Amino acid sequence: MPPPLLLLQEISLTFGTTPLLSGASLAVAAGDRICLVGRNGSGKSTLLRVAAGLVPSDGGERFVQPGVRISYLPQEPDVTGFATSLAYVEAGFGADATDRHRALYLLKELGLSGGEEPAALSGGEMRRIALARALAPQPDILLLDEPTNHLDLPGIEWLERELAGMRSSIVLISHDRRLLEHLSRTTVWLDRGVTRTLDQGFAAFEPWRDSFLEQEVTEQHKLGRKIAMEEDWLRYGVTARRTRNQRRLSELHTLRRKRKEHDRVPSAVRLEAAQANISGRMVAVAAGISKSYASRAIVRNFSTRIMRGDRVGIIGPNGAGKTTLLNMLLNVWAPDTGEVRLGTNLAPVILDQRRETLDPQQTVAQSLTGGSGDTVTVAGQSRHVVGYMKDFSFRPEQARTPVGALSGGERARLTLARAFARPSNLLALDEPTNDLDLETLDLFQELLADYPGTVLLVSHDRDFLDRVVTSVIASEGNGRWVEYAGGYTDMLTQRPAAAAASPAMVGRQPRTAPRVNAGAATPSRRMSYNDHRALEMLPARITSLQARIDVLTSALADPDLYARDAAQFNNTTSALAAARDELIAAEEQWLSLEMLREEIDGA
Repeated sequence: MPPPLLLLQEISLTFGTTPLLSGASLAVAAGDRICLVGRNGSGKSTLLRVAAGLVPSDGGERFVQPGVRISYLPQEPDVTGFATSLAYVEAGFGADATDRHRALYLLKELGLSGGEEPAALSGGEMRRIALARALAPQPDILLLDEPTNHLDLPGIEWLERELAGMRSSIVLISHDRRLLEHLSRTTVWLDRGVTRTLDQGFAAFEPWRDSFLEQEVTEQHKLGRKIAMEEDWLRYGVTARRTRNQRRLSELHTLRRKRKEHDRVPSAVRLEAAQANISGRMVAVAAGISKSYASRAIVRNFSTRIMRGDRVGIIGPNGAGKTTLLNMLLNVWAPDTGEVRLGTNLAPVILDQRRETLDPQQTVAQSLTGGSGDTVTVAGQSRHVVGYMKDFSFRPEQARTPVGALSGGERARLTLARAFARPSNLLALDEPTNDLDLETLDLFQELLADYPGTVLLVSHDRDFLDRVVTSVIASEGNGRWVEYAGGYTDMLTQRPAAAAASPAMVGRQPRTAPRVNAGAATPSRRMSYNDHRALEMLPARITSLQARIDVLTSALADPDLYARDAAQFNNTTSALAAARDELIAAEEQWLSLEMLREEIDGA
């Protein structure tokens, strides 16, 4: 095993009266690919800053081999004092001669010229120049703290390829599962101030962590039983020699102290969205909508139908217009041309990506209660604000903490807490996963999976998209947007370039409504008797088909059906497929007739 280039041993650090690190260690050898994981607030960023030499520890040792170059990417880089993005990147070379060509190469790869004024850059652009500064020196050790925050999907995929080809040792903090799984070969878990190391990548971490926590619970249960037995002996045991009694009493005190000093696992976040009454089956229909800023087309002639229960992801590069499209689908912003119709009985809740609804001057409690009282209304019922805060992993003493002093992950949880207190049947989420830890992301995914309403989601998290959405609306450039069935990975296989190489994908079309063009022939604005009759009869037909699908699905759930009666299995499978096709056709007919009726009634 090669000697470590960087070694942290038994690092301890206390902020105020709260110990943050109490025995954290980290060893980085040449060629290592280490992911550092742990809950929000566990001290991951602090440990990385100690490794970078930016924060002194209260105890423990830090050793760096002479001549080893370390580059550090902070979550929030400081760009003050630099006239251009190139000057900021070149400052990362330190006292050594700068490699202007490499700095310009990285900026160009990241979509920048080098002449930008750093103070005027967006969050995504700021992250790009910070990445260029960290990567440019080609360091021996690269310390990266949430490198994908504010990056779009092309930027994340470029970063993944760049890191995979580097010779540097890498220590990585990220909430992007896909990035962790692809890059890491060692996992360091920071939990309650102590690090534990798994000599495998992140893909093996979560089962290992769960097994460790289960074993810990078992050991604590055994300790509790042993204490109970000693207490019973102390009360009712036969009196023995005084020295023996004193020894057992001392052992009992030691056991009690061990149990008291044991740090319990912080309680998990409890994510639960208050639910409004069910919405209409049709949530939104966009017909030929377009939007431009100056001479640039953001959305060009896009149409789609969003039905109750859909989970729709919106993806594209930074600046493509994802937020614009989301707001148009919600009728918050009007299209230049085309039309958006919203369904009935909608109760939307919108999460903005910059969390601008949070007032940094308010305390956490004031942000939840609206600035008055000590109760928060959740789904129409009053709860004490501290109790509700605990559901989102806030400590009681944080009730008086100013919002501006919270970490990025804490602000993300506070935004979720405010949004989920309001009853909804439509969630519009713009980059909701930024700064959330992996465990909270798991719970967030479970909430969205069980949520009975509709979800519109803007995200750059590939794993999150694959786990949550049922369709993806992707930017294809020049204002063109196309909807694909399935998640992010499904979208990649359905794109025209992939479909040409895969005959199985030929003929699969994105799920979009018929487009409305100005020059197209308009349908008749009259409804015949048969149309009126069909509109009355179709709801019952749809209900009947749904019931039949449930019966057939239950029959196919029998694991012995095929072995017992292969013909019945085949007949049931065919009947289920036919029923599903009929249901889709009936729903499409009902929706078309309902839209025609609404159009005539509104004319």
